[in-house]
Amino acid sequence: MCRGLIDAVERVAEREHAIRVASLTVKIGALSGVEPALLAHAFEIARMGTIAQGAELLIESMPIRVACQSCGTESDVPAQRLICNRCGGWQVRIISGDELYLSRVELEQDTAAQRPASAALERRTQTWG
Repeated sequence: MCRGLIDAVERVAEREHAIRVASLTVKIGALSGVEPALLAHAFEIARMGTIAQGAELLIESMPIRVACQSCGTESDVPAQRLICNRCGGWQVRIISGDELYLSRVELEQDTAAQRPASAALERRTQTWG
């Protein structure tokens, strides 16, 4: 999983002609099956020797949101209680909370080649979603 994350970040960095990845933000749903602490630990290892070697990994939790098939209400629910908050119905469809995605990458680009010698690095942020 971390290798896929690093691959995605490297593609963004290459496309944007970055010299370094400063940080990346990953959004993780409670039902994604991904443990944030384990992802953070694995990232420390996976980033070594890549353009993201010094990057900070920021993890944001995503709430579980369901849509009730009976009454049509959408509501945020805990992982242990996947029922409608309004009518108590158990026939719900998960709208969000089972995803894991890269939502933001902060890059540093060498702009000295494009501007006078006094220009050094430029920091850019790319956001998705």
